[in-house]
Amino acid sequence: MTDTSGEPQQRRPAPKRRSVLLRLDPAVHEALQRWAADELRSVNAQIEVVLRDALRSAGRSPRGAGPLPRRGRPPKEQDGG
Repeated sequence: MTDTSGEPQQRRPAPKRRSVLLRLDPAVHEALQRWAADELRSVNAQIEVVLRDALRSAGRSPRGAGPLPRRGRPPKEQDGG
């Protein structure tokens, strides 16, 4: 990627994501797995989507929350060669 001067742009590091241990009933986890698979997401991504939707509908969306991470593999790093 280059900017208007033709110089390569520096990528900003993604903000740290928090890890959370979550205990679920096995039947709830299986239902989440099926739902995530139907929408081509991981279970983790599906949980985040559901939580964000619940926060939004309750009027509790955090102001500082960034967008959902892009799906798929991150772009390959180009080493100028």
